[in-house]
Amino acid sequence: MVLVCTALKVTAGLAVIAVVGVLQVLVLLVLLPSRTTRIRSCIVFERLVGVPCLWLCGCHLSVAGSEHLDPRRPAIYVVNHTSLMDLFVVLRLMPYGSVGVMKKEVVRYPFFGQMYLLCGHLRLDRGHRAAAIASMRSLSDLVRRNKLSIFISPEGTRSPDGRLQPFKKGLVHLALQTGLPVVPVVIHGAHRAWRKNSLSVRGGPIHVEVLPAVNTSGWSTRGTDDALEEIHAIFRRHLPTDQQPAMADSHPA
Repeated sequence: MVLVCTALKVTAGLAVIAVVGVLQVLVLLVLLPSRTTRIRSCIVFERLVGVPCLWLCGCHLSVAGSEHLDPRRPAIYVVNHTSLMDLFVVLRLMPYGSVGVMKKEVVRYPFFGQMYLLCGHLRLDRGHRAAAIASMRSLSDLVRRNKLSIFISPEGTRSPDGRLQPFKKGLVHLALQTGLPVVPVVIHGAHRAWRKNSLSVRGGPIHVEVLPAVNTSGWSTRGTDDALEEIHAIFRRHLPTDQQPAMADSHPA
């Protein structure tokens, strides 16, 4: 009986994802001339995908502080990155008018990478500093002109064990260029639901804390390391013991 229920659940989840994916591609092709419209329209489809994917994986999502996911106020939403499951959580939570920022290698992921590009989100070439800076400037211009929000994982790559890693300085550069506040989005337990370098999805509870916005207007008079430490310290205060950074990684890079 359990196997039958699981098979039905998987079939239903994949069917929803397939239908939503086809509809999204059709809409995005029509909207191809307008990047901003594609970004805004994607939120509808991304939420429709995020919910069944979490359900399909057997994850139970709880969110505290959802009032801070305010679509009326553009912000930089900062997320700790511990698992591929984070993707589904972000798809579920992204407010209307949000643009994602991921490493350029995202295009290697079958289907998702191509959808990511079609949606109009931004890729960063972390291996070439000049290209990364130019991409951030382009993103900042896009955000300011269209009053968009940004979702970013400043660790740059998934944590191998769920522990918080140092933050990259691009977060501060984005805040300075856009003038947007930073909203910490702290994810608990996703590393246990789907571990890095594993095809085994265990599911289980995932808890998200969306914290009040941090005003970044004073960051222009502070050092980059101090600004990063302010945000990193907020995550450290809210993460459980098994997600605290290793001793060598206690401070931002």
